[in-house]
Amino acid sequence: MGRHVSASLTLSTGAPQGCVLSPLLYSLYTETAYLEEIRNLENWCQRNNLLLNVSKTKELIVDFSTKQERNYQTHMINKSPVERVDSFRYLGFHTTQDLSWSCHINTMVKKGQQLLYHLRCLRDFRLPSKVLRNFYSCTIESILMGNIATWFRNSTMQDRRALQRVVRSAERIIHTKLPDLHSIYSKQCWTKARKIVKDLSHPSNGLFSLLRSGKRFRSLKANTERLRRSFFPQAIQTLNQNST
Repeated sequence: MGRHVSASLTLSTGAPQGCVLSPLLYSLYTETAYLEEIRNLENWCQRNNLLLNVSKTKELIVDFSTKQERNYQTHMINKSPVERVDSFRYLGFHTTQDLSWSCHINTMVKKGQQLLYHLRCLRDFRLPSKVLRNFYSCTIESILMGNIATWFRNSTMQDRRALQRVVRSAERIIHTKLPDLHSIYSKQCWTKARKIVKDLSHPSNGLFSLLRSGKRFRSLKANTERLRRSFFPQAIQTLNQNST
C-alpha cells in the first residue's frame, strides 16, 4: 500500500474465473515480468559492452480497460526514464495505443500526395501513359498498398476514402483506370495465404487446417471484431470463397 510492502507469500492456487481480482493480479504479474525483462536486457548489454540509447527507446502501453484509470510505473534504463508515447514507428508501421491504423494510413496518404507532384511533372513532359503508369506502380501504389493485407479490413471508411482520393487523382493525371483498394487487398490476401499453405515450415501454416471435405479451410474462432477482421480469418475466408 503506497510505499509499504508486506512480506511475500507463495500461493499454489489460482484465482477463480470471473474473480474481481483477476485483472489486477494479471496486470501486476505482467508488469513485474516486463520490468524483469528490461533489467535482464540492461544487464546483458552491460556484460557485452553495449550501450542502450535511452533517448531513442520508447514505451507504448496498449490497454483497453475503460473501468478504471491505471497508473503505470515509469521505467528506468541506466538511471534515465524511458519516454512514454502514444504512437511509435517501427519497420515502416505506425503503431498506436488503440491499435488503430489511422496514423499509419494518414502518413501514407501524405507521402502519396507528395509524389503526385512528380507524376504531374512527368505528365507535363509528355511522357507516354505506360511510363506514367509504371511510375505510379513503383512509387505511389507501392506506398499506399504496402502490406495492405494486414491493415485494410481494420481501417475506417474515412481512411479508405482518403486513400482512394489519391488513386483517383493519379487516374486523372494518367488518364488510365487504376486498380481499386479492395481488389488489390483481395489479391494480396489470397497470394499471401496460398504461400503460407504451401510452405509447411511457415510458423502460421498450422492455422490453415482443412475440413473433412478437404476443399474448405476451418474458420478461426474470433471473439472480437478486431480479430475477425485481421489477416488470418480474412485469408481463410478468401481461400474458401475462391475454392467454390
